[in-house]
Amino acid sequence: MADEEKDTEAAPEEKKKKSPIILVAVLVLLGLVLAGGISFFITTKMMAETATESVNEHHDPGKFIKLGDAKEGILVNVGGQKAGKFLKAGIVLEMNPGKKDNLTEEGALLPMAETKILDTTMQILRSAKLDEFDANKQDELKKKIKDELNTKLGPGSVYDVYITSFLLQ
Repeated sequence: MADEEKDTEAAPEEKKKKSPIILVAVLVLLGLVLAGGISFFITTKMMAETATESVNEHHDPGKFIKLGDAKEGILVNVGGQKAGKFLKAGIVLEMNPGKKDNLTEEGALLPMAETKILDTTMQILRSAKLDEFDANKQDELKKKIKDELNTKLGPGSVYDVYITSFLLQ
């Protein structure tokens, strides 16, 4: 009888010792699963963002079209009537060759597309304030021209806008 009491008393002590070990093991396992899940979520989210960016950046080579006069480019008054400033700029558009609404088979602009492009570009340049022609804001100006032209000509018509010369006096 005394032996039975000792066995029953020893059993709860062993259970008490095993219980914290099992609890620690379960917590460590839970932590590993949680860390793996978070890592998987972050990795898949980053990969998806990178994939969409690279899809937008890669495209077929475009057709380069210079706006305005072949030598002079575009000449426009800027900053409003009272400013008395003139801008002489060489602007080149990289057009999507797959858009047959805008380009001929030879790669020249169709008259309708040329009119829309020149009108939109001139309107943007004329309505811009003088501080928008700062060299630091050139990328914003190019993006504004590109976005507005894609709105007028159809999405994806203009791949990029390049400013090859820029003289403000």
